[in-house]
Amino acid sequence: MLIFNLKQLGWETFYNEDIDTFIEDVNTVARVFAEHKHIYKLYTEFGEVLGEISGNLRHEATSQEDFPSVGDWVVISLRIQESRATIHKVLPRKSKFSRKVAGVNTKEQIVASNIDTIFLVNALNKDFNVRRLERYLIMALESGADPVILLSKADLCVDLEEKLRETESVAMGVPIHIISASCAIGLDALNQYLEPGKTIALLGSSGVGKSTLLNYLAGKVVQETKEVRAYDDRGRHTSTSREMFILDSGAIMIDTPGMRELQLWGGSEAIGEAFEDIEGLATQCRFSDCKHKQEPGCAIKQAIEDGLIDEIRFKSYLTLQKEIKMIEKKQIDINRIIGNKKSKEYINHKYRGL
Repeated sequence: MLIFNLKQLGWETFYNEDIDTFIEDVNTVARVFAEHKHIYKLYTEFGEVLGEISGNLRHEATSQEDFPSVGDWVVISLRIQESRATIHKVLPRKSKFSRKVAGVNTKEQIVASNIDTIFLVNALNKDFNVRRLERYLIMALESGADPVILLSKADLCVDLEEKLRETESVAMGVPIHIISASCAIGLDALNQYLEPGKTIALLGSSGVGKSTLLNYLAGKVVQETKEVRAYDDRGRHTSTSREMFILDSGAIMIDTPGMRELQLWGGSEAIGEAFEDIEGLATQCRFSDCKHKQEPGCAIKQAIEDGLIDEIRFKSYLTLQKEIKMIEKKQIDINRIIGNKKSKEYINHKYRGL
């Protein structure tokens, strides 16, 4: 059985502030390395165990955010002889990458938590999509982790300079690395992020080469890979669930399934970073309430005419802003409903039997 110390698993002083509140004599901490149908693979100082959430945690949870996610630190009670544990509490997260669940429901899905760096992987083939990258970038900036853009499959690209220029136009200073995991191009530059105990999340759509990159950095095959479709270079899901792996370098990597649908969950502050050029120009408009349509003295309209800003990028900015505002309004409505429900439960409990 593998035995770990907490530092190897990514423990930092950040978590010390909360641990004394939750730890008792019978409890210890673990990190969630995988989840399969509400059964969690946990790594502890005593080895790997399988965990289930306690009835009390399930009862008190008001949203999916209250349940463990891959990357979380949790307080557990151990049954060492059974290699089992009960999860009692999720420790506060220092960072999280979230998206709205696919479909019409306004619910949060935490993709990865307690991450230091996010590798945003975008393939340099027919599936290259700078608008999709903008979405990933906003969510990565909102997460609290440091985003890094990886342009993968460089060996298959015939217009590298053009795609790099497009990427730089939306990156706003975020580091960009051109790589090919299958041909070992540009991979040494990633070593600076692979420090012992640091956690990196791999994010990108299906077929961009996340599993191939993970296998290369792990020094062995830990994830199956599949060929992309020839007619559009889009991939099929190879990773079917989120899972963490400890690399030879000592860094921890979270592999995630490719996301066909990437809807924002928050990001009102991050959009200012991702579109710093546009928001900076907006302050130069003649009118403070300029809608950037027909108003005279509009700095953004002038920048588009002068070729300083791509009109498609500006339209993308407006679309993303509208989407974020809609999601945030729905979140406020949901929180109000949850608050009313808790108030009613408290009143019913306090005055029961009177």
